[in-house]
Amino acid sequence: MNYKTDINSRKQLLIHLLKEIETHEDQILKALYDDFKKPFFEGVLTETSFVKSELKTTIKNMRRWSKPKSVFPAILNFPSSDFIYKEPYGKVLIIAPWNYPFQLALCPLIAAVSAGNQVVLKPSELTPNTSKITAEIIAKVFEKQQVEVIEGDSTVSQNLLTQRWDYIFFTGSAAVGKIVAQAAAAFITPTTLELGGKNPCIIDETADLELAAKRIVWGKFINAGQTCIAPDYLLVHAKVKTTFINLLTTAIKSAYGENPQSSEDFCRIVNLKNWQRLTQLMPGNNIVFGGQTNEEDLYIAPTIIDEPSIESLIMKDEIFGPILPILSYETEDDLSKIIDRYEKPLSLYVFSTHDAFCKKVIQNYSFGGGCINDTVIHFANKRLPFGGVGHSGIGAYHGRWSFDTFSHRKAIVKKSNWLDLPFRYAPYQGKLSLARKLLDWF
Repeated sequence: MNYKTDINSRKQLLIHLLKEIETHEDQILKALYDDFKKPFFEGVLTETSFVKSELKTTIKNMRRWSKPKSVFPAILNFPSSDFIYKEPYGKVLIIAPWNYPFQLALCPLIAAVSAGNQVVLKPSELTPNTSKITAEIIAKVFEKQQVEVIEGDSTVSQNLLTQRWDYIFFTGSAAVGKIVAQAAAAFITPTTLELGGKNPCIIDETADLELAAKRIVWGKFINAGQTCIAPDYLLVHAKVKTTFINLLTTAIKSAYGENPQSSEDFCRIVNLKNWQRLTQLMPGNNIVFGGQTNEEDLYIAPTIIDEPSIESLIMKDEIFGPILPILSYETEDDLSKIIDRYEKPLSLYVFSTHDAFCKKVIQNYSFGGGCINDTVIHFANKRLPFGGVGHSGIGAYHGRWSFDTFSHRKAIVKKSNWLDLPFRYAPYQGKLSLARKLLDWF
């Protein structure tokens, strides 16, 4: 047996990977800071500790996850024993994004390796320091035929997509996700697409407004808003909107001070292209807080925009930055008219103490996942599947869901020889009535 099928070899590789990450954690955090001034606290919380936790969970449970599962056999196959076997797909391509460049590269890689696949990892060229340390760590742990990191720009990704793979895992924008899906279709390659969308965040008049403001500011402005599950826009009940805007500004100042540019806890935009895209969204809108920018520092302040036109640029596509539009609503019909304008989002959040309202929101709208009275934190529970629906993605991962994502589930029926019922065999004359009764019964 080789590394693809030997669970012990896979486990040892992942143990080695964990040790290397622990050894080089400070270098990883420095690389993240050098790439876009990601605070060390955020680097630990959302990158290195998340990866180490995923590794520990996988190492502990992968043997159990990989075992064949016995299922109750069909009566029509009596006597038999039925099983689901998990086998690796084979050669896997993982294309990672820049916004969480270590976590979103390593977590799918961990799952693919644990399931027995060979992996080619393409990290983002927009975070070169993190890409470099990632490649160095991978080279210390794996042979090239096991896991290989291929660095380079978008043309490298395009070239990789022209090749044949047994599975493709992509994290990024919906626009690029469509390109990946089209390339995969040429070979009928299964994919997981982790995309994004305009994530709505609803605050009704019963919500704990001060706590909601604090939690929304954290979820929106962590990583400078460059998070696929960040609240994209707020829908605040008209009765409490003015109060809530004041609470949001207080929460931003509490988190980042009077001048967030000088805060050690506020990230930067990843590159000039993204900075320019974001700054072009703001003119012509009613900026009630923030709005300051600095091109040389790739800085955009935490910004609140009040009642932008639904037709404006900022309400057209996913923002993916530290700009937060606020719209007011009065009725549930107002909510649906806005939310239903967009494709199914990756996340949805609702703040309310009215349980019936929360339940209705969760049931009425289709989205990848979300929270009631908080933001973003559903991502942290490895017992929950993480993924999108519709334009926000295909497939899910985290914890056991990750192992299953990179495993083909093979159905096997082991038929016994001690009894062979003649019912199914030709000639069929005189058996039709009995067949109908049995098939209707079972």
